[in-house]
Amino acid sequence: MADLSGAAVRTGPGRVLIAIYAVFALGATTRAVYQIATRFEVAPLAYALSALAAAVYVVATVGLARGGPWARRVAAICCSVELVGVVVVGAASYVVPAYFPDATVWSHFGSGYFFVPLVLPIIGLWWLWRGARDYDASHGRADSEPADRA
Repeated sequence: MADLSGAAVRTGPGRVLIAIYAVFALGATTRAVYQIATRFEVAPLAYALSALAAAVYVVATVGLARGGPWARRVAAICCSVELVGVVVVGAASYVVPAYFPDATVWSHFGSGYFFVPLVLPIIGLWWLWRGARDYDASHGRADSEPADRA
């Protein structure tokens, strides 16, 4: 029997999720490279955080696309970091606006991106949880059994 450990995450709506993450990975990377190369002295913290966000989106995209238990864990960690990042940076951009003179992916809770950066990790974590649950159910695993042991 083929190992379908990542198939549930990469099908149907999962493909749309992966595509959205890929678009954000490309956009955030391009923006961070441009900001750092041309205006780093204006807002070094904000632009460094843009680069971090870009890296998180790239790794999350790869984790979601690859599937499998290990890749799902990596993607879940990335989605968690992304959620914490957008909440912390979003709040900081209102509390200390001088550190965020230019918009970044996570500043103002992703308002420049229609709040997609705030919602995307929640959807990503839900989708990963759903895929892992479906995989465990299809392989007769109870909730208490680790998913990596067969």
